[in-house]
Amino acid sequence: MGTTRMNTKGLGILAALGLAGAAGACSTVSPENMDAGLASLRAEMTQEWQDADEQLAQDLGGRIDGVERRMAQLESDLQQMERDFEVSIQRLEDQLRFNVPVYFAFDDATVQTEGQQILDRFGAVAQEYYPQALITVEGFADPSGPEAYNVTLGQRRASAVAEYLTTNSSLSSDRVRAVSYGENTERLVMPGEQGPGQPGWQNRRVVLVIDHDGQPPVAAPVSEESSN
Repeated sequence: MGTTRMNTKGLGILAALGLAGAAGACSTVSPENMDAGLASLRAEMTQEWQDADEQLAQDLGGRIDGVERRMAQLESDLQQMERDFEVSIQRLEDQLRFNVPVYFAFDDATVQTEGQQILDRFGAVAQEYYPQALITVEGFADPSGPEAYNVTLGQRRASAVAEYLTTNSSLSSDRVRAVSYGENTERLVMPGEQGPGQPGWQNRRVVLVIDHDGQPPVAAPVSEESSN
């Protein structure tokens, strides 16, 4: 809008000077009048540029402030989740990795009641701050039984958690994927610990990953009232 007004004013001044010069010798614009007209035009153009720059700086500053507030709120929510559920969260450049206490019975892939509240909180955080991000559920098994079977069991567990998230939160199924690491020895919480029974329960788990590609959390929507 500022550029349009500036061009209109500039063309008006230049047109007036040009018409005066074209009317004949007795109407010729003096150098002093020409200089004064051009000086006025330069002053108006400079002022409009300054006004536009100030508005742009204000808009940009407001957006930066909004993102910073959003990041502070996200960090507060993550810390609260760590306290409430003893979740371990790794904050990487383009990922948030949640080591959650969601465990499974031996040779089972049922999401137990104890884990549902944690998954509910995770789903709310993911949807609130990263509504477009990809969520990966990583499934694991203890080292009991054949390796190939444990890969399948880990996949069943990851798929069960993914289904719970998409069924009980606002996360859409195209944003949640399930993968299995089976009994991957590099990812076991308690190496060598295995069932049947209670032993090895720490290894029968899932890890939740938010892949946000380094994007900051989305800014909260601004209402018309707050923007006036």
